[in-house]
Amino acid sequence: MRRLIENRFGLLALVLVALGALYGVAFVSRPAPAAQARPQAVRAPVESVTAICPAPSGSRVSVVTPVQEEQNQEQGSATLSPIKAPEGKDGGKDDVIDRPGLLWQREIAAGGGPLVVDATGSMAAGLESAQTARETSGTQRGLAGVRCVEPGAESWFIGPGPAAAEMTLYLANPDAAPANVSFMVYSGEGPVLSERGNGVVVKPGQHRVIRLRDLAPSPLIMALQVSTRSGRVAAAVKAVLGEGRGVDWLPAAAAPATRVVVPGIPGTAGQRELYVATPGERDTSVRIKAVLKDGSYALKNKETIEVPAGSAASLDLSTGIGGQPAALVLESDVPIVAGMKITGTGARQDVAFTAGAASVDLGSVVADGRAEGKQTSWLVLSAPFAAATVEVRLVPAKGTAPDPVEVKVPAARTKELRLAPPKGSKGGFSVVVRPMPGSGPVYGGRVLDEGVKDGQMVTAQPLAMARTWALVPPTADSPGAVLP
Repeated sequence: MRRLIENRFGLLALVLVALGALYGVAFVSRPAPAAQARPQAVRAPVESVTAICPAPSGSRVSVVTPVQEEQNQEQGSATLSPIKAPEGKDGGKDDVIDRPGLLWQREIAAGGGPLVVDATGSMAAGLESAQTARETSGTQRGLAGVRCVEPGAESWFIGPGPAAAEMTLYLANPDAAPANVSFMVYSGEGPVLSERGNGVVVKPGQHRVIRLRDLAPSPLIMALQVSTRSGRVAAAVKAVLGEGRGVDWLPAAAAPATRVVVPGIPGTAGQRELYVATPGERDTSVRIKAVLKDGSYALKNKETIEVPAGSAASLDLSTGIGGQPAALVLESDVPIVAGMKITGTGARQDVAFTAGAASVDLGSVVADGRAEGKQTSWLVLSAPFAAATVEVRLVPAKGTAPDPVEVKVPAARTKELRLAPPKGSKGGFSVVVRPMPGSGPVYGGRVLDEGVKDGQMVTAQPLAMARTWALVPPTADSPGAVLP
């Protein structure tokens, strides 16, 4: 042993053996590493909502915030006031709603500009508002309704062009910062208005009304992109087709995507015209599938529509889906925007529009439903990809709310429901649609029609995702937040 110790190489070997034994014991006895959970987005209730009713003059405005039993928020309120600059003063008295579950409705006198709906706290989560006008004569004859829209950085619309109808763009800026707005128009012949070199500045509290014929007079059909380089703006488009031809608002369409669902097509007779636009730089062949009450399939001789790059195209689907409640599923190799014109029957026609929309995974609210006189409200629900189950609840303006109804929609099917409040409740009602746990994606729309002696009047509204919850991105501690 002494010789081994005196031998420096032997001593080194003993040290290495001892260290190996020590680290071996430590490795075997060390605790298992803690699993690193991937941070997930957090679902948080919406605490503030601003919506703009673009032109409520002569319309009925409806505002509602459904009761959210699972939420525990501070008391809030919703204020309805004319749009004005941040430092501006208005002599009129604002309307205030401070109780969820109350449907507020009012006929707005002619004259005046956009109406701003500002909601906070318990009145914000799920708030929905809409304006609906009814005229029985003149160029504005028909039902014309639109969901009051939130200001944003980009909006898409698709429908007839300024050569086929009087198309008017309404812009409003409720924020404290100016909005620098630009436009892009795609027609059947290609882009006719570039976002470069055109646009307007909408100052805080300001609203603008723009005749699209002054910007691009030639298109018979069009897709319109409204975007901001800075700030936010609420945008809406109204189409007046002329005496005896109808009037309505174009709903905001879903942003360009390779798969678009156009929901809420009613089961009434009349023309059905599909609009598709390809904003990109590649031609495309768009595949069309109809989701009807008896199944989902391609329409004979109308399986596809060819859309050149940077342009819009239309296709008459009256013989394919006319008289049937439906949704359309459009697929393309490049992103597209899509919508549809729905024409009523009769000697004097009216029109309605629907457009590509998202599934209502977090539920949906429609502020304006009616069952007055000859007016009828319909809910058109589609489950294109998997079976869906939803709860439908009505909130009447007056009287006791009926019990909610559970509606099952088989996969690849469309179902149409007639909406009617219980006897004893007067006035209008709002509609709350909530997918049940385990439900597949559901798409839909509310259709309002009225039979009058000279022809059917109609308006439609695709179901939009309720402003109830927001997904808040995950957060984590990071020295980068304070280090230069």
